[in-house]
Amino acid sequence: MPQPQHFPAPADTLTTCASLTIAPEMMDGVTSLSPGARTANRAAMNNHAATNNHAATNNPATNNPATNRPTTNRAASYQVATTHGANHTPTPSAAPSPPPAFTDADVLTAHLGGKLSIQLRAPIADRRDLSMLYTPGVAGVSRLIAREPAAARAYTWASRVVAVISDGTAVLGLGDIGPKAALPVMEGKSALMKAFAGLDSVPIVLDTTDPDGIVAAVKAIAPSFGAINLEDISAPRCFEVEQRLTQALDIPVMHDDQHGTAVVVLAALMNAASVIQRVMIDLRVVIAGAGAAGIACAKILHAAGVRDLILVDSKGVLHASRENLHPVKAEMAEITNPRGVSGVLADAMAGADVFIGVSGGSVDPALVDTMGPKPITFALANPTPEIDPRDAARRGAAVVATGRSDYPNQINNVLAFPGIFLGALDCGARLITEGMKVAAAGAICAAVPGRASADRIVPDPFTPGLTRMVADAVINAARAEGVAGLETWPC
Repeated sequence: MPQPQHFPAPADTLTTCASLTIAPEMMDGVTSLSPGARTANRAAMNNHAATNNHAATNNPATNNPATNRPTTNRAASYQVATTHGANHTPTPSAAPSPPPAFTDADVLTAHLGGKLSIQLRAPIADRRDLSMLYTPGVAGVSRLIAREPAAARAYTWASRVVAVISDGTAVLGLGDIGPKAALPVMEGKSALMKAFAGLDSVPIVLDTTDPDGIVAAVKAIAPSFGAINLEDISAPRCFEVEQRLTQALDIPVMHDDQHGTAVVVLAALMNAASVIQRVMIDLRVVIAGAGAAGIACAKILHAAGVRDLILVDSKGVLHASRENLHPVKAEMAEITNPRGVSGVLADAMAGADVFIGVSGGSVDPALVDTMGPKPITFALANPTPEIDPRDAARRGAAVVATGRSDYPNQINNVLAFPGIFLGALDCGARLITEGMKVAAAGAICAAVPGRASADRIVPDPFTPGLTRMVADAVINAARAEGVAGLETWPC
């Protein structure tokens, strides 16, 4: 019998590593730091890192995606997880604790000068190195690639570099803040790509919101990259941009706001189903929000076998008879809502087993009372979930997840996108298919240590070998679907 979750109330103020207090969200109005403050704050951060020893959990020697390959075959657990819920290798582990607090000054210091730099892989120590790595030696490499373009995979960085591209129109919970303000977020995404997958990436922000302009710009720079990670582009333009680039390019393209969220939602739901002892594909699922994440969640759940699935947007339930729907929503209305439910969110939630919120709006907690027995709620809006997790638990929700790090079961894209891109690049995939995403979700589901429980339905992002597990699942799916390409260049 699943035990009810108990959620701590988030403190209004938190003690920080610098012995100061600050609200959990970053304070407004701080624009710069004095040199003295920078020095003192950097020292405080270094001391805090040493005290908490976070670096050890993400050390390349212990968490290198290239070397920490799983020793067991995950195919069987993926098949069982997709249909029934979780199937785990028992590895007892404590539930992750909330991250330590920090001040706005800590944040500004950590970002000072940006978060990225370029490092040399081939040293230039003398004239011989200089002549080999630049002119005249480099001409021989260029001639080879001109004759055999596939050689670029082995002799340039393109096959191991991801472009992280945004127009700044839908950034985190900040909305349309423009390209310059979006750049720190894209740098952060690149930092995660390096830390968790060992992949280099380049953050690129575009000063255009026109889909034609975005597509043209990305197509023009694509030869320099092995994959394209679209980020924080608002709906519905994001659907068109991703579709057109996927069709135009022979490298993987993925809009992470859609598919990273969807992959982790599927993984979490597999485990949540096992906690309440239900078959996942038999669950009645309601998704509040039919934007980028909502549509992607619906697609991946449908691909994984869930059929009683209802999408709700700001105007009500999506159904086949509803008029004036955007083509993307009309397509989803045709393959979802098999019972023909109409009306508003309350009508959809009556008797539902699962609520997934990706709308950013507020939902009456009383609607949890109208759901089926042992309901599951994923309220993923940040920083304010659609339903307060404590209210959901008090009203009988058996499993509760949010998008926040200070509650159990954070639905965090970092569990998915590093491994998805690593796998796609490792096998030379031409695109990222729905099957590859479902496989990634199966690997994330199976990575939860021990048996899934109400407060542990997703693994910790720092789980050793997690990225490699996801990557291997993606590779196997790509090969099975015939989209894997040249995996090694015969040097």
